[in-house]
Amino acid sequence: MRELVIMECTECKRRNYTTTKEKRNTPGRLEKMKYCKFDRKHTLHRETR
Repeated sequence: MRELVIMECTECKRRNYTTTKEKRNTPGRLEKMKYCKFDRKHTLHRETR
């Protein structure tokens, strides 16, 4: 069962993206480099709870 997660920018603290992940394979928080339209650059986005 895949779970819906919300990604938050580490610089501007806005929640920009949603994605899904397999809870069994990745039990920790997901981190990805994504484009932040508010900062106009690629920043690290982390999964929020």
